[in-house]
Amino acid sequence: MDSYMIRLSSPFTYNHKCYLFANQKLSRHFTSFNFRLQSRKNSNSDAKEFDESAFEAERLRLDAKARESMAQISKTMTETTAEAEADPKAWKWVIRKRIWDLMEAQNIAQNPRPVHHRIPNFVGASSAAKKLSELEAFVMANCVKVNPDSPQKQVRFLTLSDGKKLLTPQPRLRTGFFSILESSMLTPSTINEACTSVGVAKYGRPIGLDEKIKVDVIVIGSVAVDPTTGARLGKGEGFAELEYGMLRYMGAIDDSTLVVTSVHDCQIVDDIPVEKLLVHDVPVDIICTPTQVIFTNRTIPKPQGIYWDKLSPEKLGQIRILRELKSRIEQETGQKLPCGPSEKLPPNAQRRRRRS
Repeated sequence: MDSYMIRLSSPFTYNHKCYLFANQKLSRHFTSFNFRLQSRKNSNSDAKEFDESAFEAERLRLDAKARESMAQISKTMTETTAEAEADPKAWKWVIRKRIWDLMEAQNIAQNPRPVHHRIPNFVGASSAAKKLSELEAFVMANCVKVNPDSPQKQVRFLTLSDGKKLLTPQPRLRTGFFSILESSMLTPSTINEACTSVGVAKYGRPIGLDEKIKVDVIVIGSVAVDPTTGARLGKGEGFAELEYGMLRYMGAIDDSTLVVTSVHDCQIVDDIPVEKLLVHDVPVDIICTPTQVIFTNRTIPKPQGIYWDKLSPEKLGQIRILRELKSRIEQETGQKLPCGPSEKLPPNAQRRRRRS
């Protein structure tokens, strides 16, 4: 249930040239628009008005369900010696739990709480976002991909308010793929809402795998990061890796694309064993905290694509865009792609099934 990435059965071609964009002041005016006509890829005159309440209720329900499942896995990995020894990713859960516990105990955590099994929101997230926005790479960027989690909300706001394109995924890739938002799509009164999951669904323009786009900076959420190597741990679902792999497939990013994370200083660690990381784990180039900016001594190679042999049938079944991508590659190459091992069910679910 940790990171699930994809390997393409055919090679990519990447341009490793570092692109620079003119550092020009962008207009910050926002023009009005009718989101019911522009925000939906397949919208038409018969389209129903976006139901914000229903969307948010379903998002919260699925988030709670996912966190419950992760909590069961975490408990198994950190409390059951036999399970921990059998799973090569168990050590990650030990570090995650330590950080989550520390942030709650010292009241560094911010809502939504508790921060366990989330990309944790933290005191000073806006200060970290400000430092991130002052990076030369961010200032020069035309398009920034930002994760949809709470501690990066201010990064999304600063991206839009600076006139840049914001590329962000729907949470857990459940309802689609990526959406693009631009200041021209928004008004001053809607820009803040556009930085939320509901706002992305409401105002964003959904894109597909054929979209021609160049992402200049990737902003990624983290639970723990190691500045000496660039090693990073997320919350354990692997969506950052999936998103990275699909952007590689689209040609939107390459090895030169900077990966930046914003975290609290207490999330900086020195005990992530590089030798135990997997090929699909995404390292970071720059760490921004409320007090400092760290350019990591990254020694870990970035993933080169999507690793189908790490992707379980269960995860594939949850994400429509992955099934579409798999089918496309198999049709293009005439070869059936490999499939990863089945995911373990949470212990309680296994016991219920055996009794039935």
